[in-house]
Amino acid sequence: MSTEDRLGIEDLVGSSGHQPAMLDEVVAVLSRVPDGVVVDATLGAGGHAEALLNANRGLSLVGIDRDPDALSAAGARLAPQRPRAALVHCRFDEMEATLRKLDVQRISGCLFDLGVSSMQLDTAERGFSYRHCGPLDMRMDRSRGITGADVVNSYDQGALAALLRQHGDEPDAHRIARAIVAARPITSTVELAEVVRGAVPAAVRRSRGHPARRTFQAIRVEVNEELRILEDAIKQALALLAPRGRCAVLAYHSGEDRIVKRCFNEASGQVPPPRPGLPAQPRPASVRLLWRGARRPGAQETDRNPRARAARLRAVERLREER
Repeated sequence: MSTEDRLGIEDLVGSSGHQPAMLDEVVAVLSRVPDGVVVDATLGAGGHAEALLNANRGLSLVGIDRDPDALSAAGARLAPQRPRAALVHCRFDEMEATLRKLDVQRISGCLFDLGVSSMQLDTAERGFSYRHCGPLDMRMDRSRGITGADVVNSYDQGALAALLRQHGDEPDAHRIARAIVAARPITSTVELAEVVRGAVPAAVRRSRGHPARRTFQAIRVEVNEELRILEDAIKQALALLAPRGRCAVLAYHSGEDRIVKRCFNEASGQVPPPRPGLPAQPRPASVRLLWRGARRPGAQETDRNPRARAARLRAVERLREER
């Protein structure tokens, strides 16, 4: 596991507030597309969107986000660009239906900037942070869905351990799940953080950063169905791309990045063999990879914006025709 995975997103958020990760690289990829509509599928505070609109006057933007607070912040930021920007409250796996309502048939680009934002982490009442006291909410859209408290207080021990392993890569999943069940009901972020701290060995507390980091990540991913909806959303975006249109994804932990890598490789015709020793099965390619692997931010950016340290950027371009 990489240093960035061990540190975790909350450890990587800078004190200066939200700064778009890998902004120059994202603009370089998505401003060089045919004129038309670009979708920011995770609008957040609107930093990437603003830069893209400034970089290419031939682009208009559909910005979507499931967090109404983020839409409000982005709306203020993008006010000078509003004739070219439509903002919509929805999940990114609702992209195709949303664009259909806007009579958008094809898009020139799409950006996903995954995970939780510094703006959400810094708002205690949202419940995302183990560093601030707040209710165990963790919903990006507080109008629907289960809360972190629902997960913590209703999942049985086996289910809790499984999600801690799957969504948080937590090696002490069983120990932590057992402690959570014993401490119920748990109602606040600091309560949960203390339960987790008490459940792990002292050596782990000294060597792995904040012991509750993985637990909070896993519960947040579960509450917001982040990994479950990601693959469908990326496939929708790729299907909507016009020829020479591009899709770029910023992922911040290995679970997200594995899904992105698989979707992009499959769309580019790179299908792994079903079993070792068997030949790969060719399939038509609809996109090409703009580069191999994932690009990472440079040292200058990570010094200025520690949140970007975990970022992995992948991008593809739609072919003129499938081959």
